[in-house]
Amino acid sequence: MQDPQPEFQPLPGKAEPLAPGLLRVLAPNASPMTFRGTNTYLLGTREVAVIDPGPMDESHLEAILAAVPKGGRITQILVTHAHLDHSPLAAALSDRVGVPVSGFGGAHAGRSEVMQALARSGSVGGGEGVDLAFSPDVILSDGDVVKGDGWQLEALHTPGHMANHLSFAWGDVLFSGDLVMGWATSLVSPPDGDLTAFMDSLRRLQNRSWSIFHPGHGAPVGMPAQRLSDLIAHRQGRESSIVRALEDGPATAAQLAARIYVDTPKALLPAAARNVLAHLIDLTVRSVVAPVSDLNANAQFQRNLAG
Repeated sequence: MQDPQPEFQPLPGKAEPLAPGLLRVLAPNASPMTFRGTNTYLLGTREVAVIDPGPMDESHLEAILAAVPKGGRITQILVTHAHLDHSPLAAALSDRVGVPVSGFGGAHAGRSEVMQALARSGSVGGGEGVDLAFSPDVILSDGDVVKGDGWQLEALHTPGHMANHLSFAWGDVLFSGDLVMGWATSLVSPPDGDLTAFMDSLRRLQNRSWSIFHPGHGAPVGMPAQRLSDLIAHRQGRESSIVRALEDGPATAAQLAARIYVDTPKALLPAAARNVLAHLIDLTVRSVVAPVSDLNANAQFQRNLAG
């Protein structure tokens, strides 16, 4: 598989300046799903916000503490969402520096009624990499503002990749978590992921002017408006491909993924199937398709000719 960002080669544990008052420290957790690893951001010089402390890793904890500018101290610990590559180290960092952890809520906070119902039924699987232990000390709602010496951040509830996902706006700069990345599209795996909410979040971001996105993985996104448009078009294209494929008859999400994601490595096809399932659930809610029997992760879906 071709490297999507060959120029992006940061060293894990090394603090790299991105802008005045902004540092990035890469966690040592590279994988097919996390790319080079999780980006942890430190904003501020005297009062410092740490955004996404990352996975439970002692070396990364020490790297974060070492990256705090001389004379500065950590005053905010902010988490975009409760996945194991973003949130677990928050508690350990909090214990070390005596600062509470802020986030939207626990791993299941923010789910739509549809996703709550699917979660209760236990029929669609999901739960990949979820940090069920995550419980923020401070609950941030959409529009809440967090301040420090020389900076302020606005919390934006941007569900889709995960229901409790927050992005953080620093003027026209956005810390976009896993909602918008440049190296890949986001995994949307129900009931934690919600494609309807994902598309709504992307369109919401289109309503503001941004200069740059700093994502949870990969290099900064230098043309945010174009990336948002591309992601929306990509998902719309996937939807069209799914609907066309169902013209050949009923199929499961896994069968559709194998047909549609023809250039995807075999090891990543299960994640692709989860993305297809997210589309199928969204299409079912919109009465475009329907499960042949009960809605579950292995159900066959067909075109809803009556819809």
